[in-house]
Amino acid sequence: MHNIQLNSLEKRLLNEYQHSMPLTEQPYLQMAEQLGVSEKSLLDTLTKLKELGAISRIGAVFRPNSIGASTLAAMCVPDNELLHVAEMVNRYQQVNHNYERKHDFNMWFVLTARDQQELTRVLEDIEQETGYKVMSLPMTKDYHIDLGFDLKW
Repeated sequence: MHNIQLNSLEKRLLNEYQHSMPLTEQPYLQMAEQLGVSEKSLLDTLTKLKELGAISRIGAVFRPNSIGASTLAAMCVPDNELLHVAEMVNRYQQVNHNYERKHDFNMWFVLTARDQQELTRVLEDIEQETGYKVMSLPMTKDYHIDLGFDLKW
């Protein structure tokens, strides 16, 4: 998502609905009403944001390992290949929160799967596809970390 110009609706969606999506039978309609647009306009905007790569998914976030299996993963990727490898990793629907850190292990992401077998298979697939080892760091103690960010426009 480099050099993309976002309009005010797109910015509001990205910033305001990181938390507290309405838990109703028609959440998108309620969001649209709160934003002063039609439900169709809101859904079209979300589709556009997904196509631009500004969002990867819309859905609930559950406490780790309460449903399925998850792990924090890290990779050492040469800087000149980081973007390409990140694109490969991000194609897996099980991957979220992929970000760069200033460290030898410079790519970090969370991987969630329906069970431990799928989690292991996806980690192995990522290693095979990228050619880089993935370090899996499964959670041993539960901490609540708010993954929302106040986006500064």
